[in-house]
Amino acid sequence: MTPTRPAALLFDLDGTLVDTAPDLARATNALRAHHGLAPLPYRVIRAQVSNGGSALVTLALGLAKEAAGHDPARTFLLAAYGQAVADESRVFPPLSPLLADWEAAGLPWGIVTNKPRAYAEPLVDAMALTPGALLCADDLPVKKPDPAPLLEAARRLGVAPHACWYLGDHLRDMQAARAAGMAAVAVGWGYVEEGDDYRLWPADLWFETGEALAAAIASTEMTPTR
Repeated sequence: MTPTRPAALLFDLDGTLVDTAPDLARATNALRAHHGLAPLPYRVIRAQVSNGGSALVTLALGLAKEAAGHDPARTFLLAAYGQAVADESRVFPPLSPLLADWEAAGLPWGIVTNKPRAYAEPLVDAMALTPGALLCADDLPVKKPDPAPLLEAARRLGVAPHACWYLGDHLRDMQAARAAGMAAVAVGWGYVEEGDDYRLWPADLWFETGEALAAAIASTEMTPTR
């Protein structure tokens, strides 16, 4: 599709709208410490954050999702994270003024995340974010890359899917956006794994920085560029 200026913005949460890696890294290393292991470097944990709690358990302890001990370890990690979901997390700086201008213009926006609501909702509140729609992992029977959460968010905002941009830092975000008929917008500032080139994802637009995104949204005409 050829992107046009959006009528609504939809964001992935972790790594796209909010930099949550510091708090998730703390919880991951708390799990390591619980097992008598030294902490992992922050950059190593950051690259896995968008893959969820199970991936962080595998990173921390080498336990595959099906392995004995994985589920209790995930429970420990999430409990450690849930004690402080927003101690060091921050909205990515360029996006705060973008959203302020967007809201001042009376335009709708929302969040669609694979993060469970028990963690997403307090995080969003702590960041003083006021999305018109917040769809979390446990709100529907399916989650991304299934398009259903994106379509439900658009419905709640009262905007046709083709008039929405969905921004994300993972391949599954692009797959969900494409399946929903939305403009798929890949961002390079998030938790992209080493060796994974976000510019090769099946997106309609690619932005390396939040500043570039804001400038593009402010323009009256859009053309897809790599």
